[in-house]
Amino acid sequence: MSESTAVQRQRYAVSIEQYADYHRNGYLIVKGLLNETDVERLRSWTDDIYSGRITELDHLSPDHPWMKDQKKTERLSSARMHMPHQHNVTAEWGLLHPQVLDVLEALIGPDVLALQSMLFFNPPGKGGQGWHQDSFYIQTQPDSLIGAWIALDRADEANGCLWVAPGSHCEPIYPPPVARKGYVHADERHIQGLVPASAPSVMDDEVNNLSQVASKYGPAVPVIVEPGDVVFFHSHLLHRSYRNETADRFRRAYVLHFCNARSWVPWHGSNQNHILARGRTHLPFASPKLGTPVELTPEPESGDDQGSMMVAMPGGDMGKLEM
Repeated sequence: MSESTAVQRQRYAVSIEQYADYHRNGYLIVKGLLNETDVERLRSWTDDIYSGRITELDHLSPDHPWMKDQKKTERLSSARMHMPHQHNVTAEWGLLHPQVLDVLEALIGPDVLALQSMLFFNPPGKGGQGWHQDSFYIQTQPDSLIGAWIALDRADEANGCLWVAPGSHCEPIYPPPVARKGYVHADERHIQGLVPASAPSVMDDEVNNLSQVASKYGPAVPVIVEPGDVVFFHSHLLHRSYRNETADRFRRAYVLHFCNARSWVPWHGSNQNHILARGRTHLPFASPKLGTPVELTPEPESGDDQGSMMVAMPGGDMGKLEM
C-alpha cells in the first residue's frame, strides 16, 4: 500500500498522555481499537478452529508439544496456538491490523517489524501463566520488543485476565534458573501439561521468584478489557494470568509481538523471516505471505536514509517527523 493510500483511511492518533502513560506504567489499554466487525472476524476464525470446521492444526506434526494429548472428540485440551499468521489469512490480517500498527508507530517508532502471533483460547478450567517478562524469550537488539493483546472476549478476574505490576518494566530481565540458581518464572512446559503434576508449579508464587520482584511495585493490577480493546505492554513488564475459573466463559485473545524494524532479531531465523509491517528499515525483512497489505515508506531517492521519528504534535497527539 502506498503512503498516499495510507492517509485515506482513518488513522488512530495516540495522544501524548497515552504515550506518557505507557512509558510510566509499562502498559497501555486502548479501548475499542478494533471495531465489532473486526472482532467478529477473529472470533469466527477461533470458533471454526475450536469446532474443527477448519483444520489449523494440519501444519503441526503429531509429536509437536501443542498437539500432545489432543483427541478428535476433545479438541484443544491446550490453551494456545503459536504462529497461526504463517498459515491463515485472517491470522495474518490480525497481526498486521492497521489500527494496531498506528499505536505501535507512536510507542516504538515509525518502523515496525511483526514477529509473533499466538491465539489463546482459555476455555473453562484452562489457561494460566506465572510471572514472566517477554524479552527473555524474544530478544531484540536494541531492546524494542512490545506486545499487543487483542481481547476477543471480556477478560476479568473470573475467566483469567492479565495481571500486571505497573512500573516493573524499569526492571532488568531476570533469567530463569541455571543449575538451580537464578530466578524461577513462567515455564510453558507446566502450562502444556508436559511436567508431572507432582512437580513444583510456577503458578505458585512461593516457587516463582519473580513474584518477589513484582511485589516491589505494590499489589498486582487486573487488566479488565472488553472485546476489541487492545493492551500494549512493554517487554520487561512483569505480567501473568490465572486459570479460567468460570463454568461457561471462554477468554479468547490474539496476542502479538513486534519490535522496531531497525532492531536486530536473533530469533526464529533473524530479521529476514519477520514481516516489515510499517515504515522502512536498513535490515532484511519478509513480506506478508498471504497478501495482507502493509503501509511501507518508500526509500529516499538519494539513498541517504536518515529515517524518521515520532514526536509530540501541537494538537496533543503523536506524529511522524521525516528527518
